[in-house]
Amino acid sequence: MDYAQSTRGELNNSFNDLMVSRGGESGQAHNAGTGATLTGWKDLPMELLLRIMSTVGDDRIFIVASGVCTGWRDALGWGVTKLSLSWCQDHMNDLVISLAHKFTKLQVLSLRQIKPQLEDSGVEAVANYCHDLRELDLSRSFRLSDRSLYALAHGCPHLTRLNISGCSNFSDAALVFLTSQCKNLKCLNLCGCVRAASDRALQAIGCNCGQLQSLNLGWCDSITDKGVTSLASGCPELRAVDLCGCVLITDDSVVALANGCPHLRSLGLYYCQNITDRAMYSLAANSRVKSKGRSGWDAAVKTGNDKDRDKDGLASLNISQCTALTPPAVQAVCDSFPALHTCPERHSLIISGCLSLTSVHCACALHPHRPGRAILPNHAY
Repeated sequence: MDYAQSTRGELNNSFNDLMVSRGGESGQAHNAGTGATLTGWKDLPMELLLRIMSTVGDDRIFIVASGVCTGWRDALGWGVTKLSLSWCQDHMNDLVISLAHKFTKLQVLSLRQIKPQLEDSGVEAVANYCHDLRELDLSRSFRLSDRSLYALAHGCPHLTRLNISGCSNFSDAALVFLTSQCKNLKCLNLCGCVRAASDRALQAIGCNCGQLQSLNLGWCDSITDKGVTSLASGCPELRAVDLCGCVLITDDSVVALANGCPHLRSLGLYYCQNITDRAMYSLAANSRVKSKGRSGWDAAVKTGNDKDRDKDGLASLNISQCTALTPPAVQAVCDSFPALHTCPERHSLIISGCLSLTSVHCACALHPHRPGRAILPNHAY
């Protein structure tokens, strides 16, 4: 196998480099623990083996090394906690099935694909063996069905981050069951999960996942205010919510998030054309710095304390194509959250496609002597 041979060559090179750096001669070193002389990678203690392989910077080396001998396989099974198979162009499902029982201590696993390869049997193998898994990326796994979500719910209850964006075959019933078992979820990406992301699913997330901090619902166009309101009331720790393309939501959703999620830092409302000024004024009214207004910004400028000024409140807001909004309402939001910027250097208030909002500007335009800030004309960008 060409790759296996090249991998052994990399191991030998890494071994020699490490021995030279430690003062060894002719690629040899003395193991103080056992009194033995290390002449090659087969003689290495397992701790040193893991260190050398980690310097190669290629997860494929762990896979090849796990097949060298039983000792290596067992050591890697206990020592490897992060693995990415996203490089695999073909037969990913077979690879996952062959590896799952070897790497039982995995906590982070990426199975992101360029073209669909992964099937339910692969995810079931992961769920059967990798019970300590915390983070899993299954994005673009178009072939997966509800079997995968049910398997993860039973086998990986400690998940904190799950990316199933683009997995359009999942149903909301399977997602509801997953959230009932994986209650420690903090980051959940459901972008494009048009069947799974429903109001019913959002109600379950709000009920079961109170620690959730980030949720991507992009282009889940069946979601309504009912689901978002339930989410906001049940997940007060939310920092980032993406509702781009959720065309049925109205101001009520934004009002619920503004009132129920005091730590909200990022909100995506791209193409939510039912959003009006009422939503913007609700965000502004719930700003932690609303009582300071411009004077609070001025005080921060004088003290030079950017971190204190920007640490709370919205730092990213996408209202592109929200054509019902007017300049006064959007300006009120911009004034209430000093971390929102329309200037090119720190573009975090996104208003493209809203020609009526070109007069909205951030505070940088009013402080031409502020270091690192450009003097802007009276438009967004």
